[in-house]
Order: sequence, then C-alpha cells, then structure tokens
Amino acid sequence: MSSSPPLFAGPLRELVARLTEPGYERGRFLLGLAGEPGAGKSTVSAYLAAALGASAVVVPFDGFHLASNLLDSDELRERRGAIDTFDLIGYRLLIQRLRQADEPVVYAPAYARQFEEPVSAAIAVPRSTPIVITEGNYLLSDHPDLRAVRSMLDQVWYIEADAETRRRRLVRRHIQFGKTPAAAAAWVAGSDETNARAIRATRDHADLVVQIHEDLAPVEPEPAREHADEGPPGSIGKRV
Repeated sequence: MSSSPPLFAGPLRELVARLTEPGYERGRFLLGLAGEPGAGKSTVSAYLAAALGASAVVVPFDGFHLASNLLDSDELRERRGAIDTFDLIGYRLLIQRLRQADEPVVYAPAYARQFEEPVSAAIAVPRSTPIVITEGNYLLSDHPDLRAVRSMLDQVWYIEADAETRRRRLVRRHIQFGKTPAAAAAWVAGSDETNARAIRATRDHADLVVQIHEDLAPVEPEPAREHADEGPPGSIGKRV
C-alpha cells in the first residue's frame, strides 16, 4: 500500500527556495505542477517563474489542446478539457526534447484562453535555461504517454484548493472569456467536475501536495542572470 505524499501548506517563497538550494548536481530541472481545474496551477507557475527570473520558463500542457476544428462532434466539444482532447504524443515529445536539452532552443506552444485555441511555437526555451516548469491537469495520469512524461520529470507537485474556491475561480474564468453566468456554472458542474474527479484520483502519485492558503500576489522577478548560449544548464537539484 503506497503512502500519501508529503503536504506543504507554507508560503510560496518557501517553494521558490526549494528550487534554488545550492549544492545539487548539474543539469536541467523539470518540475511538473498537476491538479484539478481551477486549483491554481497557472498562478503558482507564474509566481515561481517571476521569482526565479531568467532561470525558469513555464511550458503549459494546455498548449496541446486540440484545435476547435478537430473536435468534430458536439460530444467532443462538450468535453473539451478531457484527457482525450489533447495531443498527448506531441506533449511527450516536447518534454523529451526539453529533458535532453541538446538543441539551442526549443519552441513550445501556448494556449490562448480568449480564443480557446492553442498557439504554436509561442514559448522559447533556450538550452541554457536551468528550470522548466510544466503545468497541467493530467501530469499524474496513468495514460502511457503521460507515464512516459512523468518518468522524465524530476518532481511533480499536486496543487490543491478547496472545492468551493476552485469552482468559484472556474466560474469567474469562464465568464471572463465569454460564457454567460448560467453557462459558466453549468460547465463547471458538468465537464470541469467530471475532469476534476479523474484528476483527483491521481493525487497520491505526486511527490508533494501543495495547499495554498494565501493570496497569490505578484512578485518582482530576480535580476536576470546571464546564461551561455552553449553548454549544459546551470546547477539545480534532482530532488526537492
């Protein structure tokens, strides 16, 4: 019987400190942030990246949403966000390239929420970047492609929020990007909650469960560090 992962409920600055501890082996550190829709993955990713400055880049799993024209049925469109509405092989291959870090730069896709469409080659990850943060709902899934991704990530943290907060954030987000309040509430209670149940079942596969009990205020980035254009990334630990 597997034990539950350790729980972190402290300030976010302590998470930043975990990623900057000295004395670790050289090499790129790949950190995954998993969690249910609305848990705060994107916000935590942005916080960490801002605090780490030029040392970190965020690569979202959402960049691998299938484009709307590929969701060729009402049933698929109504389930957008389910695991089978992503290009999982493409995501696995991207993480493999980021793990190898043998190209001058790797370009990753982003996701434009205002259009609900992926945007190709929108994020540059130079070879010299020592920390790559990838965030998405299904990083701890048992799907074969995502198991392969998990094997290439140094750590995966599960971001957790209470259900009421999470659902309130989702309704607000859907309204912000064009849904009526009624449609937003229905989507959260339907598609989002179905996906959340599947993601919740993967929680115990995380290396750390992160519960956030503070406002995620913006942080000032550290002064940019100079990175060489060639050679391995800077020092970062393989375990935190």
